[in-house]
Amino acid sequence: MHIHILGICGTFMGGVAQLACEAGHKVTGCDAHVYPPMSDALRNAGIEIMEGYDVSQLDAVRPDVFVIGNAISRGNPLLEAILNRGLSYTSGPAWLCEHVLAGRHVLAVAGTHGKTTTTSMLAWILKEAGLEPGFLIGGVPQWSPRSASLGRVAPMSPFVIEADEYDTAFFDKRSKFVHYRPRTAILNNLEYDHADIFENLAAIEKQFHHLVRIMPSEGLVVANGRCEALDRVLAKGCWSALERFDSPQDGWSLSDDGEAAFEGRSFGRLQLGMPGRYNELNALAAVAAARSVAVPPEKSLEALAAFAGVKRRMEVRGVEDGVTVIDDFAHHPTAIAETIHAVRSRMTSGRLLAVLEPRSNTMKLGTMKDRLAGSLHEADEVFCFAGKGVAWEPAEVLDVMGERAFCTHDLDVLVEAVLKEARPGDTVLCMSNGAFGGIHGKLLAGLACRREAQ
Repeated sequence: MHIHILGICGTFMGGVAQLACEAGHKVTGCDAHVYPPMSDALRNAGIEIMEGYDVSQLDAVRPDVFVIGNAISRGNPLLEAILNRGLSYTSGPAWLCEHVLAGRHVLAVAGTHGKTTTTSMLAWILKEAGLEPGFLIGGVPQWSPRSASLGRVAPMSPFVIEADEYDTAFFDKRSKFVHYRPRTAILNNLEYDHADIFENLAAIEKQFHHLVRIMPSEGLVVANGRCEALDRVLAKGCWSALERFDSPQDGWSLSDDGEAAFEGRSFGRLQLGMPGRYNELNALAAVAAARSVAVPPEKSLEALAAFAGVKRRMEVRGVEDGVTVIDDFAHHPTAIAETIHAVRSRMTSGRLLAVLEPRSNTMKLGTMKDRLAGSLHEADEVFCFAGKGVAWEPAEVLDVMGERAFCTHDLDVLVEAVLKEARPGDTVLCMSNGAFGGIHGKLLAGLACRREAQ
């Protein structure tokens, strides 16, 4: 089969492309902005990528089916031509379900926060247990050069997938995860997000219940025991086995000293290289899910002790002139606060300088702006870059922080401000769900120049 993917450089669609290529299909694709690292990974796999959405691609590629990414909207010239000519098309999640996930034991990781890290943890555990899992992760794990792999293809062989609630395609407004038909699902947490798609939290809860409704009675739901939104989802009905984690009453628990237990039975101590209580809970959920494919919790804990993390999740990009520069994907106020707290918990000296780009659609719309200052309170200094499309003024929102906050619409000005403030021993934490204009490299280069000039 020859598939042509519209929006191929996105994390999810790029993963679909890698899986299709590995499965022996011919894959081509296009995107408005062909950019690394995904473009490099796809080209290394022998996938031809075309810049833009020119109608000439129809005659140039002539695929069996067009796979349409959810970033593609009506009015896109290539999409309009596909519709006008009556050509075959489908969505990425639907194609994945039919050609990759069918017949396998799908372990899906859903939730507002921690999906990428938890998915990577779970896939790592199953890999270390010798199960050769397939996986599709919304980021690149440190233990693999790829974000997606078929693994061992066999009936009911495990496939671990990051299951986000964003809509499927222009013609299918259900959440992507309803296509995955999991037998095991982790529900990490649930807050309001994706304000460009969902009117309110209740609308997202409805989609999460769609996920729960399609799971088999022999399946397993692993759910956060301290999340009222998930309580409401599960109260609507759950037909699978249910195990809670971090529950105040029962289920999976983690003591203050890291002892992991289920219903009173202890399995050993969790030792994790990543800081933060929320990462420990991500790990606990992964341990619970792995047990559904016969991986003993003791084995999971042993594997997690060697877990190397995920790129762009509290990733140290370098140290120059005594200043540590960290890259993180945090963009929701809750994730920002938790990431700052986790990084600070590992610091033994110096100050924490938080550098933020409110880039997600939810943040650009200003839906969460009133929570932003509170999420940054543990940082010593805050530097905020308001890029294209931000519909509010960050300087006004962060005015309550006084001289601790610096805001600008110019990235170069932001870089200079951080370089002027950063001192040896400080940690600079950069947070954005995008490339942030390559700020990490610019900061490290500037710090190196400063050191050499001394």
